[in-house]
Amino acid sequence: MHDWQPTASIDNLRRRAGIINQIRRFFAERDVLEVETPALSGAAVSDPHLFPFITDLVPEGGGPTRVLYLHTSPEYPMKRLLAAGSGSIWQQCKVYRNGESGSRHNPEFTMLEWYRVGFDHHQLMEEVDQLVRSVLGCTPARRVTYADLFRDLLVTDIHGCDTSELARLGWERCGFTGELDRDGWLNLLFSHLIEPQLVEPTMVYAFPASQAALARIVGSDDRVPSAARFELFINGMELANGYFELTDAMEQARRFETDQQLRAALNRPVLPVDEHLVHALHSGLPECAGVALGVDRLVMLAMGARSIDEVIAFPITRA
Repeated sequence: MHDWQPTASIDNLRRRAGIINQIRRFFAERDVLEVETPALSGAAVSDPHLFPFITDLVPEGGGPTRVLYLHTSPEYPMKRLLAAGSGSIWQQCKVYRNGESGSRHNPEFTMLEWYRVGFDHHQLMEEVDQLVRSVLGCTPARRVTYADLFRDLLVTDIHGCDTSELARLGWERCGFTGELDRDGWLNLLFSHLIEPQLVEPTMVYAFPASQAALARIVGSDDRVPSAARFELFINGMELANGYFELTDAMEQARRFETDQQLRAALNRPVLPVDEHLVHALHSGLPECAGVALGVDRLVMLAMGARSIDEVIAFPITRA
């Protein structure tokens, strides 16, 4: 039998459509502008751990081809809109990450991303909580720092221990036999030992400064300077990742260069840097906080689904 039919039931697709309409009403009530940005970009995401799909633009009638990348997030062009004076904005779109598949992953998936001008990460955490509660009817998310989770669940002081102690935990508790840097061990321990225990809605914030990505560093969330970012977990699954956004163009360019060096060290292709974003930051990005939320995962939680295939029509296996 040929697998032409959708993996999600028609009833699930109707319920999904209802949730998407609910999301649209949520932002309309708050007067946040819905925008659309291109899925194709001349530059790729800087994150060394994400792999974009790559394609060629072939001009009609001849001429040199141009390499383009399917976006892994609409973040960069949305920030260009913010710098141009858009005010608070939101977007729901398909994004693409090569190699990602499984019960919670599909290489093509739906992301909800929004930016609130004048918000910091704590204010945005509250709004994320409001949206998720409106869809799921769940209890308010507890807020806990990254370091406190390690202290409470692994009896480990990440501010006081050295990397060898983290490695010992990784070897003993995760059965991992390789070598990692400090952030590698922290990520391993968090994903394998902490994340599965975050069943009730939990907003984790104050990540290590070395894991800031595109967030600014603040000194007020923990006893040491930390990344002004947060992640929301429900049922042991990451649902959202948000930042108090970095607005310093020079620091952003420096972080892009660091990412490129890490790509080279990992023997991964060094990809073009988004100079449009750097120039937008130079022109002035307003103080804002932004977050990306996995819509498919939100729908999974709303329906009690165990696989992403239950809430999308055609996963990659039926593309």
